[in-house]
Amino acid sequence: MRRDSRLSRALHVLLHMARHDGPATSAAIGKMLNANPAVVRRTMGGLRDAGYVCSEKGHGGGWKLCCDLNAVTLHDIYVALDEPTIFALGVAIDHPECLAEQVVNNALKDALREAETLLIARLADVTLADLAGEFDQKYPRDHGDPLASFVEA
Repeated sequence: MRRDSRLSRALHVLLHMARHDGPATSAAIGKMLNANPAVVRRTMGGLRDAGYVCSEKGHGGGWKLCCDLNAVTLHDIYVALDEPTIFALGVAIDHPECLAEQVVNNALKDALREAETLLIARLADVTLADLAGEFDQKYPRDHGDPLASFVEA
């Protein structure tokens, strides 16, 4: 089963945008992520609807960050992306009348619910500013703008 990497990819883009001067097109972001620009537009559209990015059309246009990094949590971005499924694990419903399947499913449902609650709480504790600070420590600003190499001149 393929993993849903929308949250990771959106956060990746937002960190680069926080450091980038000027807008970045869907094509440039797609090139950076090795993704189709239409997929980028759909993802960024959800972030725009939530007020985290802005877009400008036409020559010189593109996507720009338009939020306070201290005020936006990873949970906020998760919600803006329509709350992707947290876990690929699930329960089997091949034989709902089977008592063994019922016992297994109840145990898995409880464990998955607890794990999801814990993860959601952790996402709510981390801001974009927290990630940007860690990124700045690992890749100081004087090393340049990594997104700039993907943006058309």
